[in-house]
Amino acid sequence: MSKIPLTLRGAELLREELHRLKSQERPRIIQAIAEAREHGDLKENAEYHAAREQQGFVEGRIQEIEGKLGNAQIIDPATVQANGRVIFGATVVLIDADTEQEVTYQIVGEDEADIKEHRISVNSPIARALIGKEEGDEAVVQAPGGERYYEIVQVRYE
Repeated sequence: MSKIPLTLRGAELLREELHRLKSQERPRIIQAIAEAREHGDLKENAEYHAAREQQGFVEGRIQEIEGKLGNAQIIDPATVQANGRVIFGATVVLIDADTEQEVTYQIVGEDEADIKEHRISVNSPIARALIGKEEGDEAVVQAPGGERYYEIVQVRYE
């Protein structure tokens, strides 16, 4: 399996979720299954089936997170010698050439992406267009609505 890029923050969030699933959700579901079993006939026991379905979801998510953390390549952009280039984890200030609006994005891993928080996936069209560019460069993004042009105003490594 290939390495999965994560920022320090993203890895910590996954570890927190894993801890919560193992220490809170798993025991709660086990208790719910035990209580549902006490009600007798399991074939027609909706509480039992719902708890088992939840258990399957939680166990699947635990395995998924453990796999991602096991294959994670944790990158701290502050320690990488990027010499002003846009890299994974960098925060980039852009100006949209069409609207003259300034936008700021941090390039992060798939699990960390949240457009409301201005964090975009390294696999997104914008991030792919920005990687390797420097301040002052123009990036052309192949968006669903056509090409978009951005000027890179600032690159920060936080």
